[in-house]
Amino acid sequence: MTAVDERPAESAEIGKARRRKEDQRLITGRTKWTDNIVLPGMLHLAMVRSPFAHAKVTSIDTEAAKGATNVVAVYTAADFPDGMGACANAWPITPEQVTPDHLPMVTEHVACAGEIVAVVVARSAAAARDAAELVDVDYEELPAVLDAKEALKDEVLAHPDKGTNKSAFWRLDSAEAGTGGSVDEAIAKAREDGIVIEREYRQQRLVPAFMEPRSTVVDPTGEQVTMWTSTQVPHILRFLIAATTGMPESKIRVIAPDVGGGFGGKLQTTPEEFITLAVARKLGKPAKYTETRSESLLSAHHGRDQYQMLTLAATKDGTVTGLKVDLLANLGAYVAIVGGGVPVLGAWMFHAIYKFPAYQFNCQTVLTNTTWVDAYRGAGRPEATFAIERLMDELAAEVGVDPLEIREKNWIKHEEFPFVSVSGMTYDSGNYEAATARAKELFGYDELRAEQKQRRQSGDPVQLGIGVSTFTEMCGLAPSRVLGQLSYGAGGWESAAIRMLPTGKVEVITGTSPHGQGHETAWSQIVADRLGVPFDDVEVLHGDTAIAYKGLDTYGSRSLVVGGEAVVRAADKVIEKAKPFAAHLLEASVDDLEFKDGRYAVKGTDKGVGITEVALATFASHNYPDHLEPGIDADATYDPVDFSFPHGTHLCAMEVDTETGASTIRKYVCVDDIGQVINPLIVEGQVHGGLVQGIAQALWEEAVYDDNGTLVTGSFVDYTLPTTADTINFVTDNTTSLATTNTLGTKGVGEAGTIASTPAVVNAIVDAVRDRGIHDIQMPCTPARVWAALQSAGSAEVAQAQPHFHEEAANNADPGTTGEGSGS
Repeated sequence: MTAVDERPAESAEIGKARRRKEDQRLITGRTKWTDNIVLPGMLHLAMVRSPFAHAKVTSIDTEAAKGATNVVAVYTAADFPDGMGACANAWPITPEQVTPDHLPMVTEHVACAGEIVAVVVARSAAAARDAAELVDVDYEELPAVLDAKEALKDEVLAHPDKGTNKSAFWRLDSAEAGTGGSVDEAIAKAREDGIVIEREYRQQRLVPAFMEPRSTVVDPTGEQVTMWTSTQVPHILRFLIAATTGMPESKIRVIAPDVGGGFGGKLQTTPEEFITLAVARKLGKPAKYTETRSESLLSAHHGRDQYQMLTLAATKDGTVTGLKVDLLANLGAYVAIVGGGVPVLGAWMFHAIYKFPAYQFNCQTVLTNTTWVDAYRGAGRPEATFAIERLMDELAAEVGVDPLEIREKNWIKHEEFPFVSVSGMTYDSGNYEAATARAKELFGYDELRAEQKQRRQSGDPVQLGIGVSTFTEMCGLAPSRVLGQLSYGAGGWESAAIRMLPTGKVEVITGTSPHGQGHETAWSQIVADRLGVPFDDVEVLHGDTAIAYKGLDTYGSRSLVVGGEAVVRAADKVIEKAKPFAAHLLEASVDDLEFKDGRYAVKGTDKGVGITEVALATFASHNYPDHLEPGIDADATYDPVDFSFPHGTHLCAMEVDTETGASTIRKYVCVDDIGQVINPLIVEGQVHGGLVQGIAQALWEEAVYDDNGTLVTGSFVDYTLPTTADTINFVTDNTTSLATTNTLGTKGVGEAGTIASTPAVVNAIVDAVRDRGIHDIQMPCTPARVWAALQSAGSAEVAQAQPHFHEEAANNADPGTTGEGSGS
């Protein structure tokens, strides 16, 4: 299905390293961010938030705040008797999932610190914030449950009215699905005459920490209510506003102007958006809310937060025979828009690139009195990749072979594609051997192994560790029919339209909504090649539901593989739609025309006409066939036939000071296979950004609560984000196995760096100190944690894995909270 571009290489746009069209305005800030928007008579909002993780609201006194200078109003939930809408859960993973109502403003019960109990409306943001301090709220503090394992006991309830903290239990079993054998039998056999490795890994809680804090402006004064908001999902937001408030969808216009980063953190419908909308409508005036950075860290959703209990079975020579995953996922106080489904995404990725004959995935989700958890860059796939890549290193150590050798022994060979995995996913193409060989070459693998050996023999206090991560991921949630089987609340399709302007310019309207990924540039390159028009003559429009009226937005590395394919199909429709007009102008038969490099030519002659000339002729409409309508514009909606599966090999060398615990990145090489590369500069930027985020989880980042549920990492003083001084120059490269499921051959790249880098770094740190009996260090691997592991090394045997929590969960859960995956 993959198309071959026949244009001369020097003129082809696809594959060209163009600087992004967007860069000038984005880098200089000369653009319209939501917080830049100023409307006549605009009011400003400040939220009054609960300092307690769990409490009853007994009274709210707003009188002092109402009397403050420049304050227009102070509202509580009681002032909106008809409600404000609701933050919806769009992915209930079982029909009986326990899902607390998530209202924008608290009425009586606070379920996490930072929940909004009142809103102050003033003539300036400063006045609103000052007056918010004057709102006097009385709370009756309640016991809080913060940790997922504690939540599982149901001794302290995050939502007492629900009677349990257990939200849902979900299972995928290869024997039940018919995609593999019994994992219990594989483990039992391995206990008798093979190898069984049991480990528990902790995925710490993270904060998306996007560059631009969330901001919303609502203008209720026109025929439509217009909302500008810093979001990844304007179309989904518009739909959910209509669905939960009762407003006609046709009366709602949502605009996502330039957005300063998201990483999954802006795919919500947020309480603040609903509150700003409700206040603006109530007062009949434009209203704006922009969060502070401390509000963002506290109340914008968090990511990860899982306990992973794994059992791997293998023969004595290291051939894997079974994998059992028991996942305990903390959802926080509420089941976010796709929060319940994010852990389940890992179900199809824990087995990764390996040929496991038997597999079982069990996931228990629980509610706690912490900020709700949802998709964060990679969304379920970094968690899965971390676990299996850590396990493969453990298996290599048990067998006594190099980590790359154990992987190659078990991975899918390139001649075996397409390959149906043990969870039922069809990997269409790939070549793990090629990516690994190239990564080893760039890394100097053998030389670094030799240096590692020399350092160990000499007793060097700074030891060298080498970490490996060979990964795959599934990109672009798709197709819609499969998502429906998984109870996902939306489809997997995407929409695009192309307008051929009479002046020879081209407008592309895309349903994807970029927030830094470079869609305007990449889409222009695709269309320039497809239609044979100059790159600079293509304009890409997005993020406004009145212009791009149909779309499913941007997340999950879906934009290029789904949205880009919709653009291709719209362009192809334009070419076909223009063909009879071109034939009429050339006084030729349609069958005698061929289209190349932007021109229709009569075969065997030099007669031809450009597609832009056809656009002008149809604009004038002075001469066109009677049976045709004027115009050659076209749109297309593409529903992908399958997910896409990029892969790669990442190698990391870490130097670990055994006297202080300090870990330093020595070298990092990654070779990714993302199919067809549209723009190498954009790809490199995506990979670099992803690497830093994944490495940050391994070394620095962690959201921490104290025993009372107060977020103690509520500022960048305590929540450690890396700077350029903390990282190194990465060595990146690509191999190419074209995707067979779309015409461009693309696979997706936005999350690859984040998915692969975390286990590469941790594997390297553990590899540096493994000879001292250390097989794991909990993330983030701070100097203190590495030093503590070194101090305790050898003092006790390696701890056995924790009992599998799913057995307790299955025994204690209500029968209705259990669901099983189909493996589709």
